[in-house]
Amino acid sequence: SAIDAVVVRAMPAWIDASAELSSGVIGWREIGSGPPLLFLHGLGGTRGSWNPQLAHFGSSHRCIAWDMPGYGASTGESPLTYERIAARLVELLDHLQIDQADLVGLSFGGMHVLHTALNYPSRVGRLVLADTSPAFGMNGTDPEEWKATRTGALDRGQTPASMAAPVLDSIVATPLDAVIRADLIEAFARISIDGFRAAVNCLPHNDIRARLHEITAKALVIVGELDEETPVVYATVLHDGLAHSTMVVLPGIGHLSPSEDPDLFNRQVARFLAAS
Repeated sequence: SAIDAVVVRAMPAWIDASAELSSGVIGWREIGSGPPLLFLHGLGGTRGSWNPQLAHFGSSHRCIAWDMPGYGASTGESPLTYERIAARLVELLDHLQIDQADLVGLSFGGMHVLHTALNYPSRVGRLVLADTSPAFGMNGTDPEEWKATRTGALDRGQTPASMAAPVLDSIVATPLDAVIRADLIEAFARISIDGFRAAVNCLPHNDIRARLHEITAKALVIVGELDEETPVVYATVLHDGLAHSTMVVLPGIGHLSPSEDPDLFNRQVARFLAAS
């Protein structure tokens, strides 16, 4: 019946929350109960980038998707550094009374996972590192050119909202489901201009290749076969450097593996989280 159809499409019962912590406000989306599972979005995302994952894992986990500092409902850091991002994340864990959480990070968010695991090893359980990199510029990209390309658009009057659709469409290898694409565009549009600038300036300062062996948590390195932003070769460096990692390459997928094939991504993550 029509009533049943409406119920099937109802939004999952997540809540959007924020808290004033000592370093500033942090905002997040939360659903479910059970083992804590934190989702950390990329450079062009906010909490809404993870809706398919929250809907899936909310039945088995306490799922939390944050807005990183300067993004969405979260106040910024000046300057933004990986150390400050990790500290804010642990501050959120403290606020939520979570001693240890499994972390799922996409791209820039995967770098946040790595730095949190290095700086606060006792606070992390299992790590899911999706379409990410242990170091910037492994393909020879010049950091200043990379930053200028992204901030230049802002200098010309673009906003995260106006950049969202073309940027997202340019980094996927398979067309996105219409609802997921709309959610991703909305999530991208919630980024503040100052927050985006700070993140662009922070991102190239990532190089933990020499320290990967220090991370002893079990890790799943997951990457789209056709990812051109953080290609399979980057994932291989991560996988080879980590003490306990499994690597999965998703066929036909680009840089946004959680969004391009959420069912496949969720199955791989669920299998990893459930393994002994």
